[in-house]
Amino acid sequence: MQVSDYRECQVFGPIIADRIWNAWWKDAGLHLSDVTHHLTEMGDDRPLPSALVAHDDSGYLGSAFLIDCDMEQRKQYKPWIAALWVEETARNRGIGRALVERASKAAVDLGYDVSYICCHNDLEDFYTAFGWKVIERGAGPHNLSVLVFT
Repeated sequence: MQVSDYRECQVFGPIIADRIWNAWWKDAGLHLSDVTHHLTEMGDDRPLPSALVAHDDSGYLGSAFLIDCDMEQRKQYKPWIAALWVEETARNRGIGRALVERASKAAVDLGYDVSYICCHNDLEDFYTAFGWKVIERGAGPHNLSVLVFT
């Protein structure tokens, strides 16, 4: 398994868009084309937004975004690791952790001292197991937990 910058493997764009749209954006009333447009931004030379893709010889395993802001109510925090997705058949193999760690390192490489992530409280243990710290619970309209990695 390797984790690559999305700019180097945009062939996975359609599957990433499908997974992100179905997991989070569809029920929010957004269109698949909205995710596709967002991925287009991640394929250019801007440092943010960006994406990482986990893959192996069998294909796509998962992905994660590094974006400026993932929660409108917490614009003071940046950057955010967002849209972490690991294919169901590839879960429990360390892929999610590898994607998050690589995204955190990318944030440091861009000059940020910290990175943030939000999740439902039942996912807190996944992140705290490898060094993330909960700084807030019940944030935003979806009552999410906000975690920080320094």
